[in-house]
Amino acid sequence: MSNKRRLVVVVIALLLLVSAFLGGCGSSKQTSNSSSSPSSKQTSEKKLAVGIVLPTKDEPRWIQDETRFQDALKNTPYSAEILFSQGDPAKEKANVETLISKGIKVLILCPQDANAAAASAEEAKKAGVKVISYDRLILNTDAVDYYVTFDSVQVGKEQGQYLVDHATGKGNPLYLYAGALSDNNSFLFFQGAWEVLQPKIADGTFVIANSDKAVALKDKKDLTRDEMASIIGQITTNWDFNTAKNLAQANLAKAPKNLKGNVFILAPNDGTARSIADTFKADPEIKSYVITGQDAEKPSIQYIIDGKQSMTVFKDVRILVKDAINAALTYLDGKTPESTKTYNNGVKEVPSKPSPVQVVDKNNVKQALIDSGYYKESDFTWPK
Repeated sequence: MSNKRRLVVVVIALLLLVSAFLGGCGSSKQTSNSSSSPSSKQTSEKKLAVGIVLPTKDEPRWIQDETRFQDALKNTPYSAEILFSQGDPAKEKANVETLISKGIKVLILCPQDANAAAASAEEAKKAGVKVISYDRLILNTDAVDYYVTFDSVQVGKEQGQYLVDHATGKGNPLYLYAGALSDNNSFLFFQGAWEVLQPKIADGTFVIANSDKAVALKDKKDLTRDEMASIIGQITTNWDFNTAKNLAQANLAKAPKNLKGNVFILAPNDGTARSIADTFKADPEIKSYVITGQDAEKPSIQYIIDGKQSMTVFKDVRILVKDAINAALTYLDGKTPESTKTYNNGVKEVPSKPSPVQVVDKNNVKQALIDSGYYKESDFTWPK
């Protein structure tokens, strides 16, 4: 074979090798694309069926709920959109309208204002959307299909009982604080607490320090809603940290020395409890305080560990979110969720299945919140 022919053969062989190599690369690239395709297809096949509207992103409690909702929907064929109202009923209504326009079939709504939210619920009902009132009851409408909640009266009873259990003797100063007048839960929490505290107020164990309306009703155990409203109107924090702080400062500025010293404080939730606790701790005439809370927010768990907050009522959001999603899925399957109790919203008896609650203080904080997997031990600073 001549040198020329040998050169031609070598060139052809090299071209075949290059062609084979390029073909292999193309095959590899095609395989990579096809393997990612099912995942994209699976994501696009998830239907937006559930709309969720929560009150605010400014409180740790509702960020917890958002995270739990996202986790709870992972293994379902449906997706959800979660919007926040930032404490504004008008924004809440706009959020609901946006979700309805996107074709949701179930609305999970935690109302900022229980009465104002009725219009949103009715708009959803007209669109054929099932309405689940979440954590707080939407009032004065028949458009609410189901209520997912903790036993709110029991929350108040646990708070009241904790104060009673830690009081000795007579004449203990008692400072009362409540949530927002616009939130039906504020009434339920206060109702539960009052049922436990009132006998101990009547017998002199506690002396109410910051509400003349409560003092006037101290001998009455079962209060009407209007009577509760008159008290809550004086002691409302509006679920706002700064409002709670300012009210506590005003209460302490007016309080005589005999209503200071070792005091007892009914605080409605963890966020307000921290603000109130900090205010009382800063007053040199306060020797010690026992203060309640609820929601088991991370900052308050650290406060409990550090001795700055006495207790919280743990409402396992995992359970509440699971109950809400299960109710939504039941409706999407054309069925009706299980009910063990009803709540009157002023127009109808709304079916519900309340979830249990648990008291957490420094004695059981690890068992209740760490061992259960709710939080990680590394989330907190522990005493050495």
